[in-house]
Amino acid sequence: MIQTTVYLPDNLKQRLEKIAKAHNRTEASIIREAVEKALDNHDVSPTVPLFTQGWGDPTLAERIEELLAETGFGR
Repeated sequence: MIQTTVYLPDNLKQRLEKIAKAHNRTEASIIREAVEKALDNHDVSPTVPLFTQGWGDPTLAERIEELLAETGFGR
C-alpha cells in the first residue's frame, strides 16, 4: 500500500472518527472503502466511435446495404 494524505473538514473528520469507533474499524479502512465505491461509480466506458476525426463516416458499416444498393453494386 502507498500512504497518502487527505485533508478533511473538521465536521467530516469528526463523523469519520465516530463511525470508525462505533464499528470498531480504522479510519483508513473506511476511507479506502468510500474511495473504492466512489471510483466504481465513475468507471469510464469507451465511446463509439472511439475517434471522431480522420476515420470517415462512423455509420458506414451500419448502412452498407443501403450504400451498395445506391451504387448498383452486384447487379
